[in-house]
Amino acid sequence: MDLVNHMTDRLLFAVPKKGRLYEKCTQMLKGADIQFNRSNRLDIALCLNLPIALIFLPAADIPTFVGEGRCDIGITGYDQVMESDVDVKMGMDLSFGKCKLQIQVPQNGPYQTPEQLIGKTIVSSFVNLTRKYFETLEGVKEDEQLKTKIKYVGGSVEASCALGVGDAIVDLVESGETMKAAGLHAIETILDTSAHLIYSKHPSHPELLDLIQSRFEGLLAANKYVLCNYNAPRDKLPELLKVTPGRRAATVSPLEDDGWVAVSSMVERKDIAVKMDKLKSLGASDILTLEITNCRV
Repeated sequence: MDLVNHMTDRLLFAVPKKGRLYEKCTQMLKGADIQFNRSNRLDIALCLNLPIALIFLPAADIPTFVGEGRCDIGITGYDQVMESDVDVKMGMDLSFGKCKLQIQVPQNGPYQTPEQLIGKTIVSSFVNLTRKYFETLEGVKEDEQLKTKIKYVGGSVEASCALGVGDAIVDLVESGETMKAAGLHAIETILDTSAHLIYSKHPSHPELLDLIQSRFEGLLAANKYVLCNYNAPRDKLPELLKVTPGRRAATVSPLEDDGWVAVSSMVERKDIAVKMDKLKSLGASDILTLEITNCRV
């Protein structure tokens, strides 16, 4: 069945069906109030409160489906978009699924630099990105053959060197623990990647794309920031606002005591402890940190 023609009244949203991105994607969808129930046996779920159909696909296939206009919008890794080399519009970085596409070699092996791998066998599921990297490394011209052999393996790439399938691998690395356990270490990073929204060049419901992006931006801001509230002597306000300027500006309200004001400001979560210490040292009091569960920015 052709979903593009069958569901003309719904935006088709491609979502990873499993793997490292799936769980975080479903959390973001629920946080954005995109309500759905997914049956274990079905890879399609109709949104209950918006005209959206979620299509659960392998992350590697999502750029192709979106690029060909079979789906309007998708979530997948930047690495998958670059590997597929399809014509999609890159949307916002969703700031999860961060990892690196790296060249990994045996720790006690003879290879220390990528140049030493020219003419050797490289195993990867990212054959296009690997080929492009070694074409640049070798300086290959249009009529020339690549000296390095690129071999495709779909899974358990890290075992390839130990099993004698290749001299090195190119694979995604998150913490590096799996590679270390396989006796490998990185000698080069080809690409830094994370989950992104991607769009079709000709989406069927552009107004829904704006709504989804706005909601996702709110979720990301809520994760990145906390709300810092404090009371401050009015004469100390200029100094204090340098510490907590807010995303756009801080909210300042008068208190019953003429010499004091209340300040409310969004502060990056990673900086909050240091900023609270600084506020106290400058004379602020009653300093509170409040979680932001959602927002619009």
